[in-house]
Amino acid sequence: MIETVAANPDSPYGVAVIGGGPAGLSAGLQLVRANRRIAILDSNRPRHAATLQSHGFLTRDGVSPLELRRLGREEFEAYPTARFAQAKASEVVPLEREEALAVGFPDGIGFRVRGTGIRGSADIEIVSRRVLIAAGLTEELPPFPTIRAYYGTALHSCVECDGFEKTDKPLALIGETTDVFARALLISRFSSDLVVFTNGADTVRAEQEAQLARIGIRVERRPIADIEGERAEMTGVRLVDGEVVPRVGGFVRPRWHAPVEFLGEAPLERDDWGLVVVDDRGETSIRGVYAVGDIVPPGPQQLVIAAGAGARIAAKLNMDMIRGALGVGVVDE
Repeated sequence: MIETVAANPDSPYGVAVIGGGPAGLSAGLQLVRANRRIAILDSNRPRHAATLQSHGFLTRDGVSPLELRRLGREEFEAYPTARFAQAKASEVVPLEREEALAVGFPDGIGFRVRGTGIRGSADIEIVSRRVLIAAGLTEELPPFPTIRAYYGTALHSCVECDGFEKTDKPLALIGETTDVFARALLISRFSSDLVVFTNGADTVRAEQEAQLARIGIRVERRPIADIEGERAEMTGVRLVDGEVVPRVGGFVRPRWHAPVEFLGEAPLERDDWGLVVVDDRGETSIRGVYAVGDIVPPGPQQLVIAAGAGARIAAKLNMDMIRGALGVGVVDE
């Protein structure tokens, strides 16, 4: 008999999923369908909160990202072994082997997970055999005074998600990172009227600028003062010397940060971009801790890709626990 959450919410869980976006909800759904007791902790601070519509998600094209999360949560919570907590993860502490064995984790691996309740919800403390980090990323936009007024409507970060709606419009691409050239090439599929603003950063090489010029894309290297607009409609990009380059929308490349402070000083491996490194099974450098979604390389992608990745890693994680219970170790199927 499979124990339900309602029977004893304090009993150990199979997996604590940190993050209730498409990746976390998709993984949670697959795992409760594998008869696992699953707890999802969600801080309700999605990176795409400013986005009005999401695109490319089969059967849900054009739906609000918040609506997509609501539907996913309802589907997850419909299962008796599911628990969804409105809480921000505050601490993830590995159990001693003896303690993990004592609570019924057969391979001696387990974690104590604590979360701070939000919006009036209670704090949470559980023990789980595995942890899956699906917390997404936090964004740091360029520090222009009014950029937030246009982010999610005129300016976006995901070309694949929002490029179609920008077709044939005069666009801006604002970014200070070395992947700006590749993003400009992606945007060229939607509009040939594109100006790449590096805001003074030397991140587009001379040969890349020449390649862009051959397809009609200009690189503007002068620093930016702010975004111009009227009645919430973007009209241009104002440079520090006062010139305004007319633009009606476009894309911005934020800097992203992986919010994993709850792991404390644990030796979590990251790549040069600060993303969490995982193996083919989605496991991090910390045994028993997995990660999926925007927080792992290559970083932010479409919601449908995050959901698919969540389902894939859930299958790997489930098999890991099955083999761990049999004492056969971690071997890819």
